[in-house]
Amino acid sequence: MTVFAIILLIGLGLLLLLIEFAVIPGVTIAGIGGFILLGISVYIAFIEYGTGIGFLTLAFVLIASPILIYSLFQSKTGKRMILESLIDSKVETDISEKIHVGDLGKTIGRLAPSGKAKINGEVVEAVSTGGFVDHNTEIKVLKILSNKIIVEPVNK
Repeated sequence: MTVFAIILLIGLGLLLLLIEFAVIPGVTIAGIGGFILLGISVYIAFIEYGTGIGFLTLAFVLIASPILIYSLFQSKTGKRMILESLIDSKVETDISEKIHVGDLGKTIGRLAPSGKAKINGEVVEAVSTGGFVDHNTEIKVLKILSNKIIVEPVNK
C-alpha cells in the first residue's frame, strides 16, 4: 500500500506541476501543491523504506520532473502554447514634432493630476502642474517630455 501511495503522490505532484507550467502560469496553488506532494512522497520513501529507496525516489523525482516538463514543451501541444512570433514594430513616442510649447488643447478626461488630453488633433498623456483639471477644460502646453506633456488650465 505504501508503494502505491508513493507512486500516486509522485504522479499527482507531477500532474500539478504540469498544470502549473501549462495552464496556470505564475506561482499558484497548483505549483506549490505539486512541490509539496513530491516532497511528501520522498519523505514517505525515506521513512518507510530507508535511505536507499529514499534516495532512489529523490533521484527519480529530481530527474523525472524536468524531463517531463521539457518533453511537454517540445511536444506539438506544448509548442502551440509558446509565443514564437517576432514583434518588430515600434511605438511612436516622439510627439515633439506635432505638439509645441504654448499650444492649446482640451482635456478628454479629468486630469487627476494625469490623464488624456487632445492637443493639435493628437490624444496624448497629459499631466497638470498641480491640482485637478476637469473634463473638457481648455489647457496650455508648458513642457514636453518623451511620453507625456505638462499642462496647465487656461484661465479666461
